[in-house]
Amino acid sequence: MSLTFGANERILVIGLGRSGVASADVLCARGATVYATDEKPASALVDVRAQIERYGARFVAPDELSALAPQLSAAVLSPGVPLTSHVVRCVQAADVPVLSEVEVAYRLCRAPIIAVTGTKGKSTTTELIGHLLRSCGKDVRVGGNIGSPLIAQVQGIEADGYVVAEVSSFQLETIRAFRPLVSVILNVTPDHLDRYPSMEEYAEAKMRIFANQGVHDMFVGDLDDPLLAALHWRAGTPRLQARQLWYTLGEHHQSATMFLRGGEIIYAPITGDPRPQTVLARSEIPLVGEHNLRNTMAALLAALALGCDRESLRAAVATFRPPAHRLQPVAEIDGVLYVDDSKATNPDAVLAALRSYRRPIVLIAGGRAKGTAFNELGAAIDARAKAVVLLGEASDEIASTITRTPIVRAATMPEAVSRARELANPGDVVLLSPACASFDLFTSAEDRGEQFAAAVRNGEARAHA
Repeated sequence: MSLTFGANERILVIGLGRSGVASADVLCARGATVYATDEKPASALVDVRAQIERYGARFVAPDELSALAPQLSAAVLSPGVPLTSHVVRCVQAADVPVLSEVEVAYRLCRAPIIAVTGTKGKSTTTELIGHLLRSCGKDVRVGGNIGSPLIAQVQGIEADGYVVAEVSSFQLETIRAFRPLVSVILNVTPDHLDRYPSMEEYAEAKMRIFANQGVHDMFVGDLDDPLLAALHWRAGTPRLQARQLWYTLGEHHQSATMFLRGGEIIYAPITGDPRPQTVLARSEIPLVGEHNLRNTMAALLAALALGCDRESLRAAVATFRPPAHRLQPVAEIDGVLYVDDSKATNPDAVLAALRSYRRPIVLIAGGRAKGTAFNELGAAIDARAKAVVLLGEASDEIASTITRTPIVRAATMPEAVSRARELANPGDVVLLSPACASFDLFTSAEDRGEQFAAAVRNGEARAHA
């Protein structure tokens, strides 16, 4: 029987974070009988239980699932819940299909989807693609792992619109039919190794994004990433069935659809007139850092693939502003620039941030480690930072990799900002770029960034009182 996620179906939502709550809302509105469960302590679920019950869903404790499971049509899995969870295994034991929220959203969506994944840069690129398409007159929704659950964004959009979705490896684990018109993989570097047994399994989860694509779909990838370059048709690997659109900052011009030449971004169309065309100058991109140059090229290729014209894209790039908590300037106080990069939750993202500034850097880092090594980060801190302020569970682990740069410890974000301010001189950057998850001291990366910004502004107010 084909699932409609509507009347006469019993759906279990597993996990009551933002994605799970949105799933309960949408499925109840469609007439399904909706149950929801979460393994958090009951005291932590009081408010969210009340919220889903207002939608019409019923909460089921994990120890009550065995009796309910045989009656279910399907289960919708929130991205933070691993497939190894007791709840998931209980449902699977009853032969109930377990689908990710993005899979359900795909099945409900009438419009084509542009899906973006990668270890770093996903949110910036997703937002940028949405901005470019809107500037070209398209009806666009943006959602997914970026903050607004995809299932909420697909409601009501017509077939002539577009949905741009940030998708994580967690969400891709349980897709079945999910087939974006355009898939984008920005990069694959070590991350979430506290969840995946190996780098190979993490990479395979990312590459599920194109698993269902065919010859009429499109794939965008970075030719300078070795794991992605192995997918290029010249490598003789037939994994990718979609049309391939590659970008590079290296010497792979003959194999790329977009490249850099003399400070200009050049596009070599794969259909029609193949002569290279200038899209815009690198200097016109308002985002800092080489990684954001790559993100911009990926977004441009996706928009060009959907028929946007070069002049409209050039104008649109110039008006784009970085998303919150991604190299976001907070304030410049007494000649010191304060930058919120709280979404840099793995070492590679911090490496990119450190390379983005030529000014001396006082780095604020630390949090809950995600199973990744910090050795390369320690070397980069020694090479690029004048001082580092560490807070959170991974402080000792990060400190053990630093040999030259002065290290200061802090217990709270206000203390970290205060210590960083003492270490900085006019012309310096105080950069919050943690390399870790936030869940030891903060409720989310957004909460961490907001506390950083508040501490910066409070310090400014005291200094000028």
